[in-house]
Amino acid sequence: MTVLNHSMKNTKLPYYKIHTIPLDFQEYPLEEMQSRALEFYENMNRRRTVREFSSREVPLEVIENCIRAADTAPNGANQHPWHFVVVTDPEKKRQIREAAEKEEKEFYNNRATRAWLEALAPLGTDEHKPFLETAPYLIAIFAQVHGIDQDGKKIKHYYVNESVGIATGMLISAVHYSGLASLTHTPSPMRFLNQILERPERERPFLLLVVGYPAADAKVPDINRKSLKEISTFF
Repeated sequence: MTVLNHSMKNTKLPYYKIHTIPLDFQEYPLEEMQSRALEFYENMNRRRTVREFSSREVPLEVIENCIRAADTAPNGANQHPWHFVVVTDPEKKRQIREAAEKEEKEFYNNRATRAWLEALAPLGTDEHKPFLETAPYLIAIFAQVHGIDQDGKKIKHYYVNESVGIATGMLISAVHYSGLASLTHTPSPMRFLNQILERPERERPFLLLVVGYPAADAKVPDINRKSLKEISTFF
């Protein structure tokens, strides 16, 4: 519920005429709806984070369409407060790897608590990130803290973290649905990405998504999903 203070009660908001179009919605018969939901779950349940990538080329069109899918995500005031930087240049990838490994070494050796390291131990992660150069694509996702209008004035963005998080989830899903593997990488801090990728200060690095085919001999940790009962409540 929005609470108006006394000074706002008599303020007239500008009138905006809302232009609408017919909803493009596809309804399915009940049995097909159930099968589609189950098929999607079973497909996504095969999704795993991969740390061993092949250098095989992937058509750029696939990545472009995955980003288009991410851009359909719901977002605060329809401001699309995100920017995706697709990196294929070997020199840029090398610079990103060097900067990321520097931060990761500091994390594993000095910043991470013992409990945090113990939680990461079953995943076999460390400061070495060769996949940042091996995989054909790195997608750096930036959250735009605010926008800029044609006159150079700031435009406030709303629900930035929520919006970018949803878009990122949809990007990961689109990548998997397309038949590729991905890895979410979040070295902290990540401001080095602004410098390497020449992004403005008003954009905050949100996540680095590594995308490509898994290596032929790729292995993943033997972990389990939680049960529906553990992750949800129905009234």
